Amino acid sequence: MPDSPNKPMWQPNPDRARQTAMARFLAQVAARHGIDKNYHALYRWSIESRDVFWATVWDFVDIRASQKWDDILENGDAMPGARWFVGSRLNFAENLLKRRDDHAALIGVGETGIYQTLTYRQLYAEVARVAAWLKSRNIKAGDRIAAYMANTPQTVIAMLACASIGAVWSSCSPDFGVKGVLERFAQIKPRILFAVDGYRYNGKAIDTIDAVADIADGLPSVADVVIAPFLNPSLKLPPKLSSKLLRGELVLFDELHAAHDDIEGDMEIEFAQLPFDHPLYILYSSGTTGAPKCIVHGAGGTLIQHRKEHVLHTDLTAADTFFYFTTCGWMMWNWLVSGLASGCALVLYDGSPFFPRSDSLWRLADEIGISIFGTGARYLAASAKANVRPRNDYKLAELRAILSTGSPLAAEHFDYVYADIKADLMLSSISGGTDIVSCFVLGNPLLAVHRGEIQCRGLGMAVDIYGDDKKSAPKSLPKSLHGERGELVCTKPFPSMPLGFWNEPDNRRYHDAYFARFENVWAQGDYAELTDRDGIIIYGRSDAVLNPGGVRIGTAEIYAQVEKIDAVLESLCIGQNWHDDVRIVLFVMLRAGETLTEQLKTQIRDTIRSHATHRHVPAKIIAVPDIPRTRSGKITELAVRNIIHGDPVKNTEALANPAALEYFRGVGELEEE
Repeated sequence: MPDSPNKPMWQPNPDRARQTAMARFLAQVAARHGIDKNYHALYRWSIESRDVFWATVWDFVDIRASQKWDDILENGDAMPGARWFVGSRLNFAENLLKRRDDHAALIGVGETGIYQTLTYRQLYAEVARVAAWLKSRNIKAGDRIAAYMANTPQTVIAMLACASIGAVWSSCSPDFGVKGVLERFAQIKPRILFAVDGYRYNGKAIDTIDAVADIADGLPSVADVVIAPFLNPSLKLPPKLSSKLLRGELVLFDELHAAHDDIEGDMEIEFAQLPFDHPLYILYSSGTTGAPKCIVHGAGGTLIQHRKEHVLHTDLTAADTFFYFTTCGWMMWNWLVSGLASGCALVLYDGSPFFPRSDSLWRLADEIGISIFGTGARYLAASAKANVRPRNDYKLAELRAILSTGSPLAAEHFDYVYADIKADLMLSSISGGTDIVSCFVLGNPLLAVHRGEIQCRGLGMAVDIYGDDKKSAPKSLPKSLHGERGELVCTKPFPSMPLGFWNEPDNRRYHDAYFARFENVWAQGDYAELTDRDGIIIYGRSDAVLNPGGVRIGTAEIYAQVEKIDAVLESLCIGQNWHDDVRIVLFVMLRAGETLTEQLKTQIRDTIRSHATHRHVPAKIIAVPDIPRTRSGKITELAVRNIIHGDPVKNTEALANPAALEYFRGVGELEEE
């Protein structure tokens, strides 16, 4: 822990910093455009000269296109409505398959260890094979392809094959229930379903063939089903699935080349050259407040944004081994896969992060030589609680960056990383979302890391903090805040804004989701602060902000204090309407063998009061055996708040553990302690 709040926990080595892509990019821009040679000047320029900035990024990160643009930015002040790189023609998959040698591209890892490694040469050949099969099934640009897949090389191959044609990819992980999958895929009417036969989690084998049969049966638009054996490598086509699928072919992934005699041998991929805003991905909102929204992302915007974030903000290079703990149902999978455009090796892990050992992922990082390790903040918190100390057992010689997202990374977990994992690395807390398939705020290899802070706003992202000024005129915008808490917004268009929601010509729900709060301004829904040194602290979701006595409190502020206590594994708090005000109710999940005694309640309250304020102290503290979370691991305050107030939870299929909601029923009438 630093000696003072202003002392950084890590600073880049000057020699190493000078070699980063961000330093080279800064030097180039400074020479051409006369800005000061520091990141803050570069950031200001990227907002003030957005068109020139993004065009410069295009060239710097080597976007491959058959045709450059006629206009960089059209209708550039409209949100939504701005269009980027109008007239350009490119292919997303072609940009990820530029490298075609014997360097490792994909390393498939499961709970039993490494099971497959593909080189870039092999990856290209596999994508060519699957793309040829898709074309033989008459798949064309704009058709939708659905995937119910584990995080394996086959999933990446199928996505790239889909993108090479210009078809639109959409995926769910196999831990989704059938109802949740159908709620998503039925909206987009896919032509092909890629599916896995099963997966392993925490040492258990989970067969998914029955689920695949029900999903195929529930999607009349699906003609063909491709099964990728993962649980059982010697899988034969199951009769129960064959009997349900009467509309087309049922094929094993590894036999796609045998399905048609002309799909064999070395082939060149004919990459469809498509407009910058051609649809690439359909991602889904969590769906905890209703049917999941189908968020459509364009190929060009996704590509250039990911390239900017990887090359400049992460300093990802061809020499790196890049890992992110994710499933195919979380946008971080899409973000990870774009790393292929840098020519690095991607580590694809499917399974529990704590099996067979609590430090399994760190052992993997040491054995493979992972240099950039990405995960959720909850994983780092759980590792700290489990007393995992990788620094004591592993060299982690190649590890130079840890990326954390999914929820705010608490200040004490910055301490944990530097004390117990590795002292000399860039800890990049990053934040954005499925909504933009990228980041608003993230890391920077030129800047120091300060405890509890995200390093910077992303280049080209006009991120600001707006106050909750109820006195403003209806059409005016609230004041911009510095050093105060408020709403995280983006005031200018950026390339990775969604194209819209699927099958919504009038864009009404799209507008209501992001632009209804502030006119012509993107409201992300995060409660945050921009610090004096231009770092960012995120205090939680705006819609979960607590408001006792009219004072706004971010839930992350309370979690950071409660989870310091050894007896508490995890916590969740909500604001409950109570006697014409709001009271804070805190739920705690305790370690095995612990009970919520009056002494422990006092310790929790004293810790919160000492390190936050008296207003943060909960009126009620209740022990629960589990805490509901989405399938990407985020706790769901809104679902619990609805249960407490007797309101319906509209879509429990969005939750990984919906049964946990039952523990929260009936507490609404409990008196204060």
